[in-house]
Amino acid sequence: MAQSYYNDALHFWERGDLINAFAAVNYAHGWLDAGARLGLFDVDGDWKLFTLSE
Repeated sequence: MAQSYYNDALHFWERGDLINAFAAVNYAHGWLDAGARLGLFDVDGDWKLFTLSE
């Protein structure tokens, strides 16, 4: 899902639709954040970039 939203962001960016590009890249990061929170990704404790639990 993160890859799909990233691709959508690129598509919107290329068309000059910056609002939807920004929204799509935020959705992509949301999926990555969810994966990090669930422990699917090793984010090396980067609590500034990801929402991590203690």
